Amino acid sequence: MSTLDIDALQARLRAFAAERYWQPFHTPKNLSMALMVEAAELAEIFQWMTPEQSLAVAGDPALKEPIADEVADVLLYLLQIADHAGVDLAQAVENKLRKNAVKHPVPGGDLKKK
Repeated sequence: MSTLDIDALQARLRAFAAERYWQPFHTPKNLSMALMVEAAELAEIFQWMTPEQSLAVAGDPALKEPIADEVADVLLYLLQIADHAGVDLAQAVENKLRKNAVKHPVPGGDLKKK
């Protein structure tokens, strides 16, 4: 399994945009709107599937590439938003995981400590 170097990927995305003179358009507002469009395209793939059909997509070669493309688009826009908004993704994820653990404790967790 490969790992993802977020900093390097964000640098590649900045260079890609700069080469095309897209920087004036890559504001957090515009990027978040583009993210929502890509997320909607991902949702469209699953729109009329049953829950069981959606669970089976990993084994469907005809759906794997379109899903991968949309997931990648969502991730790329999310990385750009974080970059332009000055969000340290690693720290943000750690902070959010801690908050989620407090907000959503393990059911019966107190019983396990006894």
